[in-house]
Amino acid sequence: MKKFIVTGALHGFLAVAFGAFGAHALKEVLDDYGRGVWETAVQYQMFHATALLVIGLLMSPKLLGEVKKLNLAGIFFNLGIVFFSGSLYVLAISGIKILGAVTPIGGVLFLVGWILIIVSAIKHTR
Repeated sequence: MKKFIVTGALHGFLAVAFGAFGAHALKEVLDDYGRGVWETAVQYQMFHATALLVIGLLMSPKLLGEVKKLNLAGIFFNLGIVFFSGSLYVLAISGIKILGAVTPIGGVLFLVGWILIIVSAIKHTR
């Protein structure tokens, strides 16, 4: 429970910091394409940082509790942020297009994480 609240807050902090860094420090470095890529990375990092906080809260004994599938969802979201947003950050700065091939791995990790949350909620209501 605590680990996902902490990692969610950390990723949220980093998303705000990277967003500000992209808007200010990289303003003259990134072209329109690079800015769009950077902004997508920040948005998905923040979306999934928030999801990690929700997972942490759902793991409270008063809600769903320590469900294995929620634990896996949190792990997949953390890895998804690294693969998806991380590859986009590097792509935006470096312009190395092949890094775009790594991004879908993160996307799949996000999708699996969301499915695991759905399954956890459905199994809990039975």
